Amino acid sequence: MPDGENGESLGTVVVAGLANLAIALAKLVAGLISSSSAMLSEAAHSAADTATEVVLFAAIRHGERPADARHPLGHGRAAYLWAIVAACFTLVVGAGFSLTHGWQTITRGEDLGDIRVSYIVLAVSFAIESISLLRALRQLRAEARRWRVSPGRLLERTSDTMLKAVVLEDAAALIGIAVAAVGLVLSQLTGSAVWDGAASIVIGLLLLWVALTLIRTNASLLIGQAPSASLQEKIKAVLSEQPEVEGVVELAAVLMGPGQILVAAKIDFVDETTGERLEIAADQVERRLTERFPEIKQVFLDPTPGRSAAEEV
Repeated sequence: MPDGENGESLGTVVVAGLANLAIALAKLVAGLISSSSAMLSEAAHSAADTATEVVLFAAIRHGERPADARHPLGHGRAAYLWAIVAACFTLVVGAGFSLTHGWQTITRGEDLGDIRVSYIVLAVSFAIESISLLRALRQLRAEARRWRVSPGRLLERTSDTMLKAVVLEDAAALIGIAVAAVGLVLSQLTGSAVWDGAASIVIGLLLLWVALTLIRTNASLLIGQAPSASLQEKIKAVLSEQPEVEGVVELAAVLMGPGQILVAAKIDFVDETTGERLEIAADQVERRLTERFPEIKQVFLDPTPGRSAAEEV
């Protein structure tokens, strides 16, 4: 991912964080006034999202630090570690509170207060969350066009864990708001707290799914995940089309952070390329590869005889 796109992800995270902070405070006030379990669960939902955005902001900044002697491959994977921490916060604070509070409401009941303010807060929250989600989707569609894949496919495979977190959390927030509204309406019509408690549990399950999805995705990236097969084929094609290259014996590409790819390849250079010419050829191949794919930050080329040449030796 070019630096400009990384900056766009940072902007997306900041917008989402500020929106969630304002929404969390409004939902908390509305929940205390109405004594609604679903509203308090939504407040916990937005509070967890706010904490997530703060952690993701710190993760982006940390991941941008340049390589040093102790971390020669850079700090890009720190973003995945902090994203797991943020997802765990959502799991414990958001999902945990919503599930337990919803169950308590169903078993013990509740006395609803003035819920008119809750409807107003939910409507405003829906509008704000929609703006945040639209910004994230606009960035997702732009990147999908660049890579010539569908937005859904890109969301599944992207190494930009910040963008993925914002899209999933904002989408979950909109669904949660709708669920909370339905729970309030049904509780008001029936006079039963069961519906409000059930809405809280649904919100908790929704948060649980988002948290587990992000933990699984970031764990795979932290371990060391390869980019998509199509991108690997494009990298191999660029290497093979260079006049100095006879063939690509072996290729390994690893995602080292959001928009950061490391490429290591065993290259069969043409037989006439030896000594100083080999050094020049390797430098030219690396330069052409990084120009074609700005996401590639590090390239390691190993001159290796082709299989036929190795068998003759």
